[in-house]
Amino acid sequence: MAKMHSHRLRYEKSGLAVYISHLDTMACFQRAFLRAGLEIWQTEGFNRHAYVSIALPLPVGFSSGCEVMEFDLQTELPLDEVPARLNAVLPEGIRVEACYPARDPFGLLRLLDWEIRLEYDNGVPDGVEAAFSGLLGRDSLVVQKKSKKARRGYTEVDLIPLVRSWSLTREGGEVLRLDCRLAAQNPGLNPQLLLEAFAAHAPALAPDFVRCRRVEAWREDGERFR
Repeated sequence: MAKMHSHRLRYEKSGLAVYISHLDTMACFQRAFLRAGLEIWQTEGFNRHAYVSIALPLPVGFSSGCEVMEFDLQTELPLDEVPARLNAVLPEGIRVEACYPARDPFGLLRLLDWEIRLEYDNGVPDGVEAAFSGLLGRDSLVVQKKSKKARRGYTEVDLIPLVRSWSLTREGGEVLRLDCRLAAQNPGLNPQLLLEAFAAHAPALAPDFVRCRRVEAWREDGERFR
């Protein structure tokens, strides 16, 4: 079983930082801890480096206000001092909101709230809400999901059980906001897969541009993931 470290960061990733990959984000934090003078647990071996672990990789291009990173602080320091010291050396678009003792193993992170903005160059077309209702109101919606482990290169997954709740709100004439709570892991649902299913269901109503943002992380029992 993987070691559960003693400290957590909750941080935001936005702006141009959404194009920093998962691995580069971890490397960025490793350098930031060093620059901030914060001594954290390091890996063993000849080329030692500060060890950090992110709960769930964030796809490139997606923003988030609820990312969680785990680490071990090796020196006695009030945890409320950590965010300011890291924010002073982190790049624009990555901002630490809080540092606190770890409570929940990563496996307890079961649900994610998403805010998905569907943007239409020529205005939101009529019938989008009805099309979403028709798609997500089905008893089953089986799609193919790419998988490196599967012999065929993909697996089949039913999206309906993975969508716990959803709502649509018009924001002006050109933007439709989809708020939804999706399964996070084992299996999890990437919003992009849901949007691809919608585009296949109603191609004439597919948006011209999409922005996806993680809003909050939850345990299965409804407690906020900590």
